[in-house]
Amino acid sequence: MAALTGLMIMVSIGTFEWASLRTFNKMPKSDILVMVLVTFVTVVLHNLALAVIIGVIIAALVFAWDNAVRIRARKYTDSEGVKYYQMYGPLFFGSAEAFRDKFDVESDPEKVVISFAESRVVDMSAIEALNKITERYHKAGKTIYLTHLSADCLRLLNNAERIIQVNIIEDPTYKVVADLD
Repeated sequence: MAALTGLMIMVSIGTFEWASLRTFNKMPKSDILVMVLVTFVTVVLHNLALAVIIGVIIAALVFAWDNAVRIRARKYTDSEGVKYYQMYGPLFFGSAEAFRDKFDVESDPEKVVISFAESRVVDMSAIEALNKITERYHKAGKTIYLTHLSADCLRLLNNAERIIQVNIIEDPTYKVVADLD
């Protein structure tokens, strides 16, 4: 056992890229955190498998947080006075609050359209965020419409129809004309 341990230590010393320590200040802080945490857990608990599982969980949470802050909305009003919100980024539990903060119910016109051409409704928190926005506009006497929803987003909203009432503008289904000859 001692010989195998020594061999493993020598292999890890030989294969480790020591020059990578100089690039720590150029790496994302979250990556450094995960690397240091996995190393610490491995050294303290002597359990590499547990350390890797903890590292994967922390990395997934960091990924969710990064995606939560990436939801964006481009806003414009057309010539007929309809305000459009074009969403970018996934709408899920991590981005639901940032999504709700994008809207200005009081100063928006009577008709508002939210486009999901570059976004997706991912989970129940997203549905709840849409429900809250819809209720806020409804209380203000305004109408909100959802458009450019993908098939899986439509399925998710249809499955949740008992808890959310939304106006969906059906997008035309485009088909390619096949050569019949």
